[in-house]
Amino acid sequence: MIHQASRALFGQRARRRWLHLIVGGALFMPFWMVGSVAMGPLLDEGGLFVGGIGAQFGAYAVGLPLVAVAALFPLARPMSVAAARALCGVPADRFADSPARGWEARARTAGWFSLHLGAGALVSGATLALPPFAVSVMALPFSSALRASELGRFWGLDRPWWDWAALPAGFLMLLALAAVAAATGALLARQAPRLLGPGPSERLAAAERRAAEAESRNRLARELHDSVGHALSAVTLQAGAARRVLDGGAGADLEFVKEALTAIEETTRRTVGELDGVLGLLRRGEEAAEGVGPGLDALEALVRGAGPQVALTVAGDLAAVPEALSREAYRIVQEGLTNAARHAGGEPVTVRLDARTEELEITMENPLPARPPVARPGGGRGLIGVAERARLFGGTAQAGPAAGAWRLAVRVPR
Repeated sequence: MIHQASRALFGQRARRRWLHLIVGGALFMPFWMVGSVAMGPLLDEGGLFVGGIGAQFGAYAVGLPLVAVAALFPLARPMSVAAARALCGVPADRFADSPARGWEARARTAGWFSLHLGAGALVSGATLALPPFAVSVMALPFSSALRASELGRFWGLDRPWWDWAALPAGFLMLLALAAVAAATGALLARQAPRLLGPGPSERLAAAERRAAEAESRNRLARELHDSVGHALSAVTLQAGAARRVLDGGAGADLEFVKEALTAIEETTRRTVGELDGVLGLLRRGEEAAEGVGPGLDALEALVRGAGPQVALTVAGDLAAVPEALSREAYRIVQEGLTNAARHAGGEPVTVRLDARTEELEITMENPLPARPPVARPGGGRGLIGVAERARLFGGTAQAGPAAGAWRLAVRVPR
């Protein structure tokens, strides 16, 4: 218990908070001097440092409103937060780092600045004045000069036995100073998050930023999933087909093997380029997010790399599709082909795009395999990503068995 009490009064956190109060007292000095100049003529006392106790507290009372006015400037909050974060022992994420915007945030900052500098001035004054006085009191039993001084007469010269009570009295004075500093520092630490933390509008803005960052991460995850996942599925399919043809022996269709190897080469080259684009986006940051990925102009190469069992039909002018929608439509087709390569068992796949109306329609179908595919542990996120891409433009996506086939249908407004 004694250890806990000593730690609360003299531990590292208590010392830092005490230093924080002394910094507040130092910052209060210019305001106190202005108050002294204002109070001097009123109380008919000269000089900044020779006035009585009434003049000192009068200057203090004049300086506090000036502190509140100075704290209305936006940059007062970042400076206060920097000091409080370093010295108050409050978790850093509970502060608002931006300058105070709006009267509500400025009023809270003014309250904090007034509390910090006002309390700091009192604790700093006590820190400067009380220790020398307490040490002098504790020295009374050992110094005849001190006992003959004004301090000795105040303490009680006519009672010599009482001089020895000065030892514990001086010690208690120092202990009381430490207790007051620790309690005041704890008070400021409790009030710091409320007065220097984000307000409702700032918390809303922070939530919106987090949502935007999460959406950016999700978009990058979709890009990587669709690009790399499709490439691996297509390469696996083409390599498996080439191997089966070569297993046929001397009568193997070498032209088919050549086409499969060419498709593997094109797919991997295209995917490496897409991967470089996504990784470049991660390095550059969010400013390049809107321009990543191929569009529908690369659709034929995508279908060609998926193999001869994929048939593409296009109605309308795909070049008229907006660029952002074109990129998302490409990824939707890519994910559909990836799913077909994984689950269709080599069945033919038809891909139809219709851009003749105000909506872009994407339809992909393949016969249901005779044997249901083995589900991957944890499932996949391909169809979820397709639905997210469609909703991004206000569209819809439906996937499931239909008339003996697996059908993916996406409709997106242009």
